[in-house]
Amino acid sequence: MNAPDALIDLRTDTVTRPTTAMLEAMQSATQGDDSRDGDETVMKLEALAATRTGKEAGLFMPSGTMTNLVAVLAHTSRAGEVLIERSAHMLNTELGGMSAVAGVFYKAIDGHRGAMNEEKLADAIRPMTRNNFGTSLICLENSHNNAGGAVLPLAHMARVHALARDHGIPVHTDGARLFNAAVALGVTADRITQHTDSVSFCVSKGLSAPVGSVLCGPRAFIERARPFRRMVGGNMRQAGFIAAAGIVALDTMMDRLHEDHATARQLAAGLAAIDPALTDPAEVDTNIVRMQVGHTGRSAAEWSTALHALGIAVSPADSRSLRFVTHRHVTAADIDCAIAACRAVR
Repeated sequence: MNAPDALIDLRTDTVTRPTTAMLEAMQSATQGDDSRDGDETVMKLEALAATRTGKEAGLFMPSGTMTNLVAVLAHTSRAGEVLIERSAHMLNTELGGMSAVAGVFYKAIDGHRGAMNEEKLADAIRPMTRNNFGTSLICLENSHNNAGGAVLPLAHMARVHALARDHGIPVHTDGARLFNAAVALGVTADRITQHTDSVSFCVSKGLSAPVGSVLCGPRAFIERARPFRRMVGGNMRQAGFIAAAGIVALDTMMDRLHEDHATARQLAAGLAAIDPALTDPAEVDTNIVRMQVGHTGRSAAEWSTALHALGIAVSPADSRSLRFVTHRHVTAADIDCAIAACRAVR
């Protein structure tokens, strides 16, 4: 099998490029200084994000890692323990900012497909005493990256939120792909976010804007988050240019996310047809497919190299699995090519 002229990039949905409408909106964006007096376009994006998530206010930042970090800082004021699912992105991929910058401890809770074991979560909650700060925050992730794009059940989120309220503990949700989760559940995003005190989501990734993430929550919480954004270097100057693309993303790109879910299911079905041990199509909720290769005699890195030579870019998730992410630049024909390449490598 010969490599095609153009690489089919299935490493991540952050490779998506802005639409023509986004580029046109960027050209006409306002040029206020968001770190001083504010910018009209940024404020419009923040208000739109708040509306979409059913929250009072929003705060625009360069990345999802930063919105999550600022959320931890604003919720905890750099004290206490954060309870979080063991494979969560915030714990495993955001380079320890929770401890190194936010100054909080964390306790990893076992989970299944991204959903924390509720009994273990309840047992882990500690009150403040003269000897410890106690539990200061509970974090969720929806959709869940390391669980293969799994979507948390709304009933689970509701129970976690109720447990947290009973103990006076806030809940933050890393919703980098929040709208993928909403599409998979067949609900609007605010149905998900009613079960969390704050939420962050990316306007890049599947929504295709070039840069940015928004943190949403109660107005008082967002005002408390603003100085923390400045502290970690998140204040931007003429940010209207990138905010304009984010507005177009929220207005026009959510309705097509089901297409990415369809190509992910196509991929999973094709891989399972090659070898049922490679993946379980029933576990594909959104636009991420995890392919298990530990039994094939090749490491994930070796698979990645071999597939790249055949024109398919894919990232190892760990030493024994690959992560494929579909997005709007990946067609059904591209998926057929990816399946054929996997069959050739197998």
